[in-house]
Amino acid sequence: MTKILLVDDSKFLMLAMERALARAGYDVSTATDGEHALKVAREKKPDLILLDMLLPKMTGPDVLKALKKDPATAGIAVVVLTGLSQKNAERLQQDGACAFLEKSELGLDKGCEAFLVALARIVRKLSLEVPAGTMTAK
Repeated sequence: MTKILLVDDSKFLMLAMERALARAGYDVSTATDGEHALKVAREKKPDLILLDMLLPKMTGPDVLKALKKDPATAGIAVVVLTGLSQKNAERLQQDGACAFLEKSELGLDKGCEAFLVALARIVRKLSLEVPAGTMTAK
């Protein structure tokens, strides 16, 4: 089962995404700030981290850099979740992000299907398991 750490400080988005991921069959852990994200990443060793960029205590870019510097977490794939423009994408890729999900394009206020479809594409590219419960698992 693919283990995902979801890091976002928005209670609404966190709850919606966490429920969708769990229903789809992913093993989900959560963190609502940067410091907690690093702690959970070290403890749970997820296969993938969905990382928001605007976080309390420690920014998303700083969390990304810290994850990639720590030998215990350096190998974890990090997908940036952002409401910001793609102008930072190149720098974030240099810092270790493997993919990007733009919150505005996912239409999370209308449901999580687009999010799950986009995530399944990324999970497959990383050669991780897409759960059978995912709508795109065909």
